[in-house]
Amino acid sequence: MTLLHRRALFGAAAGAASLWAAPRATLAQTPPPAGPFRLPDLPYAFDANEAAIDARTMEIHWRFHHGGQVNGLNAALRDQPQLAAMPLDQLLMKLNEVPESIRTAVRNNGGGNANHTMFWQIMGGRGGEPTGELAQAIAQDFGDFATFRTRFTAAANGVFGSGWAFVTVTPAGRLGIVTKPGQDTPLMDGQRVLIGNDVWEHAYYLRYQNRRGEYTANWWNVLDWSRIAARYAAAKAGTLGV
Repeated sequence: MTLLHRRALFGAAAGAASLWAAPRATLAQTPPPAGPFRLPDLPYAFDANEAAIDARTMEIHWRFHHGGQVNGLNAALRDQPQLAAMPLDQLLMKLNEVPESIRTAVRNNGGGNANHTMFWQIMGGRGGEPTGELAQAIAQDFGDFATFRTRFTAAANGVFGSGWAFVTVTPAGRLGIVTKPGQDTPLMDGQRVLIGNDVWEHAYYLRYQNRRGEYTANWWNVLDWSRIAARYAAAKAGTLGV
């Protein structure tokens, strides 16, 4: 972990300390947005993913890291009403059309917003394995679920520094595994995302410190395969966003 990342992580932790004593019912409420993009409400309580991610990390990650990216994206697009009106996935797919003066800010904050929105959606479950059409797709492209899980986990553990591991999905339902640095997303390459795991240290450091492999192994225990299957169906139907 770099000194900069540690300062950001523990600065965020300090900022969350006063909020941690607040009633749980108030914790997941989002403030009014300062632009067209908003921090999405979590579909579960902060402690819903305790099998892999502690509640304090969930709050800090959602409220401060993701929230900061939403604010950063709105700020970058303040004077770009046409771009600000675009759906986030389309904005990222057309990143090269964004003015160079704000492109990096849109890349980092827009990518982070898309990645985290997806990340929250696919968790809150009890792990296990998918069934139905998604299970068949995994078997077709990886042989079996165990091989798929092993390959994805190895990809996530192999990300150098900060980044993400993703499973991409084509309109035909074919699956692939890719990694991206920083807050980059396959959307920037015109690819749709089925699932992704955040391996920035802020995603796991409070509980696991440098034991990324323990985090990526436990992460499978909180996936919600019904939600992931819905994303798979949406990708095939051409309606999947971020």
